[in-house]
Amino acid sequence: MATSQNQTSAAENIPIDIHFNKLLDWLINRRHCDKEWHTAMTVIRKKINQAIQDMPAMEEITQLLEGTYVNYFHCLKIVEILKDSESGKKNMFGQYSSQKMKDWVEIIRLYEKDGVYLGETAQMIGRNVNYEVPALKKQIAKCQQAQKECDKKEADYVAKAAELRKKYNSRCKELGIEGSKIKSELSALVKDLPVTFNKIADSAKDIQEAVQFYGDFVNFVMDSQKHQETCLPMLKHVQEFGDTTTYEWKTGTKPEKIVEASILINLDDEQDQLDSAENIDWDIGADIEADIDFGDDVNFDISEITIEQGGTEAGDQTPVEQDSDSNGIDWSDTVLVEHPNKDGSEEGVAKGVDALTILDNPVTRTKFMDDLMELEAFLTQRICEMEGSGDSDIVSTSQFQNAPSSVQVEKSKVVSMTSKVKDILGQLTSVKMHHLLLIRNSPRYVDRLKDSLKQTLSLADKMVFYEKEMVVKKKDVLEEQRQLEPKLDVIVQRTKDIQRQMEQEISSKYKNRPVNIMGEINMI
Repeated sequence: MATSQNQTSAAENIPIDIHFNKLLDWLINRRHCDKEWHTAMTVIRKKINQAIQDMPAMEEITQLLEGTYVNYFHCLKIVEILKDSESGKKNMFGQYSSQKMKDWVEIIRLYEKDGVYLGETAQMIGRNVNYEVPALKKQIAKCQQAQKECDKKEADYVAKAAELRKKYNSRCKELGIEGSKIKSELSALVKDLPVTFNKIADSAKDIQEAVQFYGDFVNFVMDSQKHQETCLPMLKHVQEFGDTTTYEWKTGTKPEKIVEASILINLDDEQDQLDSAENIDWDIGADIEADIDFGDDVNFDISEITIEQGGTEAGDQTPVEQDSDSNGIDWSDTVLVEHPNKDGSEEGVAKGVDALTILDNPVTRTKFMDDLMELEAFLTQRICEMEGSGDSDIVSTSQFQNAPSSVQVEKSKVVSMTSKVKDILGQLTSVKMHHLLLIRNSPRYVDRLKDSLKQTLSLADKMVFYEKEMVVKKKDVLEEQRQLEPKLDVIVQRTKDIQRQMEQEISSKYKNRPVNIMGEINMI
């Protein structure tokens, strides 16, 4: 007998494990809930909506009903709260005198009929675990991912803006300007070109020793004074006479009058580049996710440039023979206009191309640079021969044993000569000189150059605009996340509450056996 009682007691303590997804089917199969329970919910929901409209202003009830789906267990709490108020008083027949109380008691009765409340609660558990909680978590994760993307893009835009501004400053530095007023600064530099050319001509005098070395070497190797006199003619002319006019180089006499073409650069549209870029009205509606190509440098296209000088008609433009130097700078884009006098310049008067100095004239400048590159190539070859001979000072082969002392030059001196020649070439082939000469020969080019530089600065400001947009977007998604997280906490807590309440309800139907609702509900 005792054994039978022990077995019965042990059976009563065996827990009932039910997976939350199978809970509704479990209740229907065991007849705790009618399978058509949902049909009664229409009447119950209607009565709940009517009863809520006439609720007393009680803080407990307000907190209970605020922003939630009223279920059976809420109704039980509402009735408990109303019992402690005047609405809970009964008449002499043992019935509630308050209509509010009658309404909520009726709602509970309808809930308990055929186990409707069990079906609704089981459905709520499944919906919350399978849909509501995962949806909120997914939305919060999406907000967190959006914040990371905003941080990354914000950093990218900051880096791109800094890179573009650095590029702008670098290009301005190459041109020798500050970049605040591009056209005015370039115009001032162009006006200083004659001074620059004179400095280069003075620098050419510093390499007279190299020219003499080259001449003596040619005289020794060719055994003829004739070759020494004809080598490097343009370089020797500049060393002797300086940066003379083309007229003087052609005729051998100085002009009595020089008619120079004026440089016309329109500064009417000049404005502060920094201010103009910051005041750009960007399209706020533009998609900030649009692809932007940062890889290509702004192209300083210098093709198809023509120049109109000194009262020359557009139809009188004459192209100059194409020339380019060893550094890849093509001077052929420059078009110079000859004086319309077919018979030649007036005697003693330098006009048009003849009025340009040797270093200002593309043709004579190219010849001057050719002489420099010829001299550089000779000196470089001499250095290679000295290094290949094993003698660090001079070439000691039998070929040069009888050479004059002017030819047997030490290697260190040849290296010094080469450095000076390269320095002069560098001044003529620098990016700054390249653009200044184009501006000098075509004032319209300054507008194109300004637009190219301004484009770089404008892109930098556009990156700053996008970076600010990312800050705003990050703030928005962060605010959205802050609103979603409390909602998730509330629905998780309420799901846990109805899980516990459902376990107690089922347990009460099985002599208080322990009941466990299993599955993902325990991991939300």
